[in-house]
Amino acid sequence: MPKLKTKSGAKKRFKVTASGKVRAQAAFKRHCLEQKSPNMKRNARGMMTLSEPDARIVLKNWLRNA
Repeated sequence: MPKLKTKSGAKKRFKVTASGKVRAQAAFKRHCLEQKSPNMKRNARGMMTLSEPDARIVLKNWLRNA
């Protein structure tokens, strides 16, 4: 059996914590920022933890080796 490769796009977008949770950048921070509230833009800074169903999908399909 050959080794399974990690998707290289997923390597750049997700990080797995020591406890196995998946962290990613918050959404809705790229464009059309004038009409979004400062509170929303402030909360979208940095990394956020993905929900359990989303994390399961990311780990199963894209980060097999993590």
